Amino acid sequence: MELEQARKRAAELRAVIEKNNRLYYDQDAPELEDYEYDQLTRELKTIEAQFPQLVTPDSPTQHVGGTPSGKFSKVAHAVKMESLQDAFSLDELREFDQRVREAGVTPEYVVEIKIDGLSVSLEYRNGRLTRGSTRGDGLVGEDVTENLATIKSIPKEIPNAPEFLEVRGEVYMPHAAFFALKEQQELEDKTPFKNPRNAAAGSLRQKDAKITAARGLSIFVFNLQQVEGKTFTTHSETLDYIKSLGFPVSPRYNVYTNIEDAIAEIQRIGEARGTLDFDMDGAVIKVNDLTARQALGSTNKFPRWAIAFKYPPEVKESTVRDIEVTVGRTGVLTPTAVFDPIFLAGTSVSRANLHNEDIIEAMDVRIGDTIQVRKAGDIIPEVIGVARHGENSVPYHMPRVCPSCGAPVVHLQDEAALRCVNPECPAQSLRNLIHFASRTAMAIDGLGEAIAQQLIDRQLVHSVADLYDLTKDQLLTLDKFKAKSAENLLKAIASSKQNNLDKLVFGLGIRNIGDKAAALLEAIVGLLAEIIQIVILALALRIFQRNSIHRPFQVNMIIWLQGFAILYCILPIVQGLFIICVLGLNQANLYPRLILFQFLDIGLQVLPGLAIIGIAKVFRYGYSLQNEVDQIL
Repeated sequence: MELEQARKRAAELRAVIEKNNRLYYDQDAPELEDYEYDQLTRELKTIEAQFPQLVTPDSPTQHVGGTPSGKFSKVAHAVKMESLQDAFSLDELREFDQRVREAGVTPEYVVEIKIDGLSVSLEYRNGRLTRGSTRGDGLVGEDVTENLATIKSIPKEIPNAPEFLEVRGEVYMPHAAFFALKEQQELEDKTPFKNPRNAAAGSLRQKDAKITAARGLSIFVFNLQQVEGKTFTTHSETLDYIKSLGFPVSPRYNVYTNIEDAIAEIQRIGEARGTLDFDMDGAVIKVNDLTARQALGSTNKFPRWAIAFKYPPEVKESTVRDIEVTVGRTGVLTPTAVFDPIFLAGTSVSRANLHNEDIIEAMDVRIGDTIQVRKAGDIIPEVIGVARHGENSVPYHMPRVCPSCGAPVVHLQDEAALRCVNPECPAQSLRNLIHFASRTAMAIDGLGEAIAQQLIDRQLVHSVADLYDLTKDQLLTLDKFKAKSAENLLKAIASSKQNNLDKLVFGLGIRNIGDKAAALLEAIVGLLAEIIQIVILALALRIFQRNSIHRPFQVNMIIWLQGFAILYCILPIVQGLFIICVLGLNQANLYPRLILFQFLDIGLQVLPGLAIIGIAKVFRYGYSLQNEVDQIL
């Protein structure tokens, strides 16, 4: 490769890597798989090694990928939280061993599982957790103490602890918690986290610690950063000490006196990775002697005394037997490849999401084809290509009618997805009902997927508005539903009426209106009311100033009373009309009764104002009549 070619390619690689660093570390939403990212980084390192003049201080090979966000206060790390150098072949591990020995160290190695999560620091003073922070860029992280305190496996107090202690660990999401969260996100038609690592990072960076607490996070501690009043000679001793204090430490760590034994352990870990209940993205070899570590030192990014081995993604072939299409809450049709079961990354898989029609056409996936399947992040099966077409196979086309209700499906606004726009579609009704009752929407406890399915199947509920007409007798017809359960559900439904407007708007499932947009709309409604009030009061004051001087005080007071009553009537009318506009025409078709209820609510709020206006008119007429009588007399 010539210098100019290398310069151009290095610039391209830096742009792609830095973009994915921001998505991965800061937004928890990467576009690249770990293996693809590693290969790009490896290519950039190779170019920079061949052309040292192209190395720049801001190159992603020269610094840790993450940066502290603005959501939390910053924490400066007293001990730098370094990244690790990656190896992709066993020979690279042997080269690492040679470099260590050439530095004058006769090594003893500790081999550990590399947990795939979010790296954090935990600080304790006199046995009490005082601060927890993320790695950030290695020098400065984010203070997430409140969120970390919700993780049950993190000790809040340590008996017989030193005066000060700092440990480093990896916060992760167990597979069971990840699948439960992913299922809930899909039911609510939210974009699910791509893998447990991103789910863990996104959950830990929540401003509301209650959300973090509900996500089922855990931690493994793998390093002693600082300690007062204690000295150790080896890394394995520090792990034993940390474990004795009650911390969950690296689940598998062993000491080896030569690199070949360490490599054998790495191979054993690789064979067992499918049996773990958490994600791992490799295995780590560390020099055990702490004094030798100091002698070896670090680069500006990596310690020279450790290296991380990255396992290649496992890819297997299978035959497509069917392509199933399901309908989501917003009517999106999602195709899923059903193939012969294969054992992949420790588990048997037979299904993989094909996402949309464009992806099917791009890969030309057909029923009967032999496809290549891997697990994204070693957990979610995905089709990465077609190895060969089946005999007599034909191109697959998505259905033109909804598989649930038979209505025509359409593309909206140049979307890749096909949608069913039938408001009475049973599949949508079920998911709309589940979303409406979810904790982030109307929070109707006891209305889960099983109950919602029964309500739809027995035609007790056609839209969310029907929930508020349910009776105890109707609920008692449901399977395994007793009197107490029926009463509790009816109470939860009644309690949901007290929710704020944003919960209702979000619960209605309007496309492109999430919880934040719903809260913003609620704020706009309140602001609109205040603006109208100010304008009407200003106009009324102006009119009063111009005319009050010519009228008796009693008449002025009656006019003022009328004015306030009119204002009282106008505000709910404007607010109600605004809410109806927010629902949109498509929502008016879906939920006509909710629109009717809004008009009834307007009427109930306007009635007192109309009564006051009527009373004021009577008083004003009486006062005028009295004046006429006085003049006659």
